Amino acid sequence: MKYKIVADASCDIPKEYMEKYDISIIPIEVMFGDDMYPEGLETREFYSKMQSTGLIPKTAMPNAYKFENFYKPYVNQEDVFVITIVISMEFSQTKLQAQMAAENLGMKNVFIEESASTTLGQGAIIIELCKFIEKEKDIEKIKEEFYRLRRNIHIYAIINDLKYLKNSGRLSSTSAIVGSLLGVKPIIAIENGKLFNIAKCQGLPKAENYILNKIENMDTSHSFYIVHSDILEGAERLKEKVKDKLASEQEIVVGEIGCVVGSHVGAKCYGFGYFSKDQE
Repeated sequence: MKYKIVADASCDIPKEYMEKYDISIIPIEVMFGDDMYPEGLETREFYSKMQSTGLIPKTAMPNAYKFENFYKPYVNQEDVFVITIVISMEFSQTKLQAQMAAENLGMKNVFIEESASTTLGQGAIIIELCKFIEKEKDIEKIKEEFYRLRRNIHIYAIINDLKYLKNSGRLSSTSAIVGSLLGVKPIIAIENGKLFNIAKCQGLPKAENYILNKIENMDTSHSFYIVHSDILEGAERLKEKVKDKLASEQEIVVGEIGCVVGSHVGAKCYGFGYFSKDQE
């Protein structure tokens, strides 16, 4: 049995892993004012446009038609099973669109589930699941591993400007105003599919140390994932600081926040994702 992995464009998977595991992406539309980009924008162009226009971009989730177009060549093929992992339902109803597409096609050889995460959290789940599929071909065991990974992913990030999260409705106006007035660096976490504004730290060093101290019970059999939106220097600092917490053979994966999630967090955001051990 061959497994085909597909995700929506909210997952920020580094190119080398996309190619290695033949992961396909359903594009998400990005809008800057009246300018519409149905396939999204390349990362460099996106952040350059954000800076030059001063606009807060918007996104529109992929509809069932986009999923149908992707699914059609695979419908009920005996030797192919399609695994679809999308953004958290707390952030978008994308999962429902994928389910509608599969139902419209009468497709049985498909597994559709939300990641309860986004950006490299979603990407981390997909990458680690692909590693598992290299060794295990039973679909029920693959599903079980997916739910284990989803349950154990933890995301922490430093936000430069809360106005993007406020504008997208993912953060209250009060939280955004307080962060701006105090001139501090807000810290967000994604747990169980939900976004939380968990702290505000004075300056980047304190913010970085705060999120690094949140790491506990880490499963070092999985890679450690660092992500950033046009602030590679921040990602590199985290990479150096986290090394003493990792196993000697543990891989560090660094990825960029693309145009979809970048529309909601803005530039100069960075953080990490890791997997904890199963609770006994």
